[in-house]
Amino acid sequence: MFWKKVGNAHIAALFIGFITLLAIAAPWITHFSYSDQNASETLLSPSRMHWCGTDSLGRDLFSRLLYGARVSLGIGCFTALFSAVFGTIYGSLSAYAGGYLDAFLMRIGDILYSLPSILLTVLIMLVVGRGPLGIFVAIAVVGWVSAARIARGQVLQAKELPYVEAAKSLGLSTLRILFKHILPNILPPILVNLSFEIPQNILSESFLSFVGLGLAPPYASWGSLANEGWRAYRTYPHLIFFPALILFVTILAFQVLGDALRVALDPQSRK
Repeated sequence: MFWKKVGNAHIAALFIGFITLLAIAAPWITHFSYSDQNASETLLSPSRMHWCGTDSLGRDLFSRLLYGARVSLGIGCFTALFSAVFGTIYGSLSAYAGGYLDAFLMRIGDILYSLPSILLTVLIMLVVGRGPLGIFVAIAVVGWVSAARIARGQVLQAKELPYVEAAKSLGLSTLRILFKHILPNILPPILVNLSFEIPQNILSESFLSFVGLGLAPPYASWGSLANEGWRAYRTYPHLIFFPALILFVTILAFQVLGDALRVALDPQSRK
């Protein structure tokens, strides 16, 4: 089972890398822009000219999928990375400080954690506004709490270990002990959480775009393309099939990669 997961992880990593390269090289791969409209080629089925067909405005769906990957993957990865960095620092400082400061800092996180994530995300979007910045802020504010709780639990365990006591006896500063000695030893669970946070954030961005809180037209993401396609899925199924397929496979690839990373970094899970 372990080797099977490793093999699946290689396939998942290759797929994620392939989609990322396609998104970066979108202007050189496709001859159409994400915003080019052609009234004479509306709602065409997949063909040699338009691999995924066209939408109601005659825009090439394959091009919009590639440019949409930039938004969905970019927001998913960068928000997860920001949440991991900020949450790890926040939770680590809270746990190492202890006492009333730890209680105060974690109560802030508990309040955010207790609120429905979708509701909080929508409220932040309404305040900040639509667009990449609004989506980034909304998802990042919601996502850092889980990383902070994981980091706090790991630091609470690590601060009682002998190597930390030895560092204290040598007179090392708190920041040096925390960032040079403790954090390198608690990276595995943080990296695993990061690998699972990325597909969750991609799905959150897609949901926001699907309900109309994402990017404004003509910009596209996988969620906004699914929003455009579901209305005509009976008569023109290609409009919803391709965005849904690429979204499903990408999230599945990240989940498989994250599971393999958990197995690789946690020897106990191999049993």
